[in-house]
Amino acid sequence: MAGPRLANYRRAAGLLECRIGVECMGWRPSPYDVGLMAATTAHRIAVIGGDGIGPEVTIQALKVVRAAGVNIDTTDFDLGGARFLRDGEILSDDVLNQLRAFDAILLGAVGTPDVPPGVIERGLLLKMRFELDLYINQRPFIGTAPGHTKPHDFICIRENTEGPYVGEGGVLRKGTPHEVATQGSVNTRMGVERCIRYAFELANKRERKHVTLVHKTNVLTFAGNLWERAFNEVAAEYPHIGTAYNHVDAACIYFVQDPHRYDVIVTDNLFGDILTDLGGAVSGGIGLASSANLNPARTGPSMFEPVHGSAPDIVGTGKANPTAAILSAALMLDFLGETQAADRIRAACADPVSGNTVEIADAIAARIKG
Repeated sequence: MAGPRLANYRRAAGLLECRIGVECMGWRPSPYDVGLMAATTAHRIAVIGGDGIGPEVTIQALKVVRAAGVNIDTTDFDLGGARFLRDGEILSDDVLNQLRAFDAILLGAVGTPDVPPGVIERGLLLKMRFELDLYINQRPFIGTAPGHTKPHDFICIRENTEGPYVGEGGVLRKGTPHEVATQGSVNTRMGVERCIRYAFELANKRERKHVTLVHKTNVLTFAGNLWERAFNEVAAEYPHIGTAYNHVDAACIYFVQDPHRYDVIVTDNLFGDILTDLGGAVSGGIGLASSANLNPARTGPSMFEPVHGSAPDIVGTGKANPTAAILSAALMLDFLGETQAADRIRAACADPVSGNTVEIADAIAARIKG
């Protein structure tokens, strides 16, 4: 490497050093310098392929990201059910600290039939959400629901670190006729409000500018009242944004009968988990559903994953559709500031592609390259 190209690389390296300091003695980078840094530095991505079809779809997603011209530097982490069965590792504090150093995490799928339910979910997925403060789960839904001719376009914002998932509860007299089990739902004002505020900020950037709160306030009167009061107080700060409230059971009906009523939905952890699976079902299938687990404060990396599971029954058959993983990678690029590349990926995924796992990704990559 010589001449202007070497000079550019050296200049970029110097600019990166300046970013570590404080304004580098009053000097600020020009737009050219900013572009140069973006062109010559790679986003550091931790890749957790996981179990089943997870590694198959993440490989294809990364191929499409690179086809979109984004410079990424990936590091693979062997985590999931298979790793747990091998040596007991789920997500140690040491590995968690390693993950903190990355710009983002791309996950395929985790879980294997040989591991009891809850072991990987709580030990890996929930631990990452709690420890990395991934308090927003964002899932977009674009498609045409069965029985409809008009496409819908809405986003579900799910609080991702509280509710019943924190594990508050316990068991007494287990295995006896008098067994007692409790499972609490933990909702804090801070956690609820920051999630609601994120939903309003998101709606403010969208054309329709509308937010719907989904809960069960008529039965869950304590948590529901907290959510309702926080929602109304935040809404007062955004008078130009329309609002609505649906009970969660009514929302399930509307997802099927009238999904077009929604723009941005905000809800708690459990209701969001259920609703977003239904959202995938009415938007082309769970195999197309993408998700982002976000730390909007950027105090650590955010994590991106397809909604589908590990599907161990089709591993190695080529039947796994990588589109959900590819769209999840597009959400990752949005968060990393690579919005143009993300838009190109979504446009390339808009029309259905047939073929096996590799052929689908190759066709999407070809569309991006033109």
